[in-house]
Amino acid sequence: MNTYTISSIIAFAISFSLSLFVYLKGIQDKSRKAIIFIILCAGTWCLFPFLAWIGWPEKSLFFTRLVYIAAIFTAPAFLNFGLTVLDIEKVPKERKLIKGSFIASILVFLPFLFSPIFIRNIKRANSYFSIVGGPLYIIFILYFGIVCLYCFYKLYLGIRESSGSKKNQIRYVFAGFLLAFFSGIIHFSTSLGLRELFPHDFLVVACMIVLTYSIIRYRLMDITVAITRTGIFIAVYTLVLGIPFAVTGWLRQWLIEIMGANWWVGPLSLMAALATVGPFIYIFLERRAEGRLLKEQRRYQNTLKQAALGMTRIRDLKKLLNLTVHIVTKTVGISFAAIYLHDSETNEYILQASRNKNKQFNSKLTADSPIVTWITTRRQPVIYEEIKRQMEDFGDITYRNLEENMRQISASVIIPSFLEDRSMGLIILGDKISGQIYTPDDLSVFQVLATQAALAIENALFYEEAKTMQEQIAQAEKMATIGTMADGLSHQINNRFNALSLIASDALDTLKITDTSGCSAEFKKFTEEMKYALERIQANVMQGGQVVQGLLKYSRKGDKGLEPLELNTVLDNTMEMAQYKVKLSEIDIVRDFPQDLAKIKGNLAQLQEMFFNFIDNAYDAIVERRNMLQEEGYRGRITVSAQPKDNVLEIIVKDNGLGVKEEDKKKVFTPFFTTKVSSRRGTGLGLYVINKIITDTHKGRIDFDSEYKTGTRFTLELPIAK
Repeated sequence: MNTYTISSIIAFAISFSLSLFVYLKGIQDKSRKAIIFIILCAGTWCLFPFLAWIGWPEKSLFFTRLVYIAAIFTAPAFLNFGLTVLDIEKVPKERKLIKGSFIASILVFLPFLFSPIFIRNIKRANSYFSIVGGPLYIIFILYFGIVCLYCFYKLYLGIRESSGSKKNQIRYVFAGFLLAFFSGIIHFSTSLGLRELFPHDFLVVACMIVLTYSIIRYRLMDITVAITRTGIFIAVYTLVLGIPFAVTGWLRQWLIEIMGANWWVGPLSLMAALATVGPFIYIFLERRAEGRLLKEQRRYQNTLKQAALGMTRIRDLKKLLNLTVHIVTKTVGISFAAIYLHDSETNEYILQASRNKNKQFNSKLTADSPIVTWITTRRQPVIYEEIKRQMEDFGDITYRNLEENMRQISASVIIPSFLEDRSMGLIILGDKISGQIYTPDDLSVFQVLATQAALAIENALFYEEAKTMQEQIAQAEKMATIGTMADGLSHQINNRFNALSLIASDALDTLKITDTSGCSAEFKKFTEEMKYALERIQANVMQGGQVVQGLLKYSRKGDKGLEPLELNTVLDNTMEMAQYKVKLSEIDIVRDFPQDLAKIKGNLAQLQEMFFNFIDNAYDAIVERRNMLQEEGYRGRITVSAQPKDNVLEIIVKDNGLGVKEEDKKKVFTPFFTTKVSSRRGTGLGLYVINKIITDTHKGRIDFDSEYKTGTRFTLELPIAK
């Protein structure tokens, strides 16, 4: 037994193992049948040297003709597998070609398999065997070549017309076919008298491994890298195994003379030494080769890593997102990129940044869409080609929905961005412009980028919230300053009002004592108009003075302490101020309590401020509901009800406004938190101050309940005056 017969057995064993592996893997039916058939045909054909050796010389011809049953079906098997990978095996023209090739094998070659017309004899030349073919054998060689060349042509067209993982898969199949084709050339050349330089069955083994890999792996490594690794592996281990065999063949006699019966120890020791050194040589050469081949890929991956580290320093959210899509598309060379951020209020993913002017992006993705549900559950990148292949393999409705969803948004890869357990958003990427696939290294870098982006987005949002809060604090301080100035301002304004009142009164008195009996009718009419105008000035001066007095009462701290107060009195004082901010004609304010209600032990100014905030907030919520829901016949309503309860007065302030969302309920008493549409309409301090007035100053209690799109209810407990 020599290298050629050993390689023959190894090739058959590997082919049988691979076919069993593919069968157990459970790949889609058509691909599974196609690849198992080609592996078994090619692997069985590889048994030729071994069977020729064990049957030499009497039975070699018989065994060879027997094994050639597999050989004559190898070309149709290649054609069937290639067209299956291209998904065109059911095209009428291609189906006829596949059937025609199988019929040719059955009708043209199979009947003459045991005749000298096909194979005359077997010839042995040193370590290898070759076939002495008849006229039909030459036709078989031509037939094999034509079928294979046609298959190469179709695969070449498939590579040009496809992209992404599919393109890479076809490249693998093309490379595998090429290895098998060269193996066939070496095999057929020996029948023409040429020498077999090395066991060509190793090429068949490589072919079967590549084909199997192209089917069972969805996220394939780049074909150039794969071929380089395979080439280095074959080169290194050909030397590791070949040198000891060469020493055995060339120096055997010399070793016997030196070492005697133990001459085999020398080649065996050499093989052991080379086998030990071989892996290190392979790793060294592989790293050097990949360093050159993946230089560009490593460059943009390092750029993305550096960009990820620098993201957290960018505080402007819009700038951060636009910079991210720009870096990704430009650095990697991607047709388009888009970032969707999760909106917790609507539970949707909203488009925030994109790059590709010629593409129309969906403005939002709903949280219950198949792809979003899939990603947020598994928290792993999703690749379109993998989803499509899973759909073809299993035909599950889940994969069908995912494939359709990704196809609609033209997504090749979707990267989720999480911060701990919270989904921050999605990064959607198109195909690479170069047509290359997304490698596992690419996806790892994108995941790092997405994680850093989540942290950067959180920082940017926090910065924006802090900035807004700072503005609210400044506004609150400004309003507080105005409040402290109210006494002085009201005094100055009242002085102006008094001056206007005196001037108007003097002018009015002058007009009243002026004798106009001898004047013309026009002059008399003029004096009457002047009297009316001066009376209106006096009336507005009186009203303005009342407004100033109300503002003064509202802004004073209430240093009198706690005193017995009637709820109606508190509400009356509150309404004096509320009428200047709230359009009372648009809503109904209902007082649902008896007139002889027990008095509250409280501070008038503070309770007035509390009820003013209740009415102001309720009015804004009513306006929001009216504008948002557009309900026919809707009218705002604020109800204040009260009843004694032990030693406290239970007061309920209820409105039918928009209400508060579930996620915001716990934050209503937090300072500077506001649910109002615009921060200009609220500082977020009102309910915080109310809580302090009730719990700290009055030693009472406040409860809050709200239902979104229905209304809000505050329940207060204030001490009863004894």
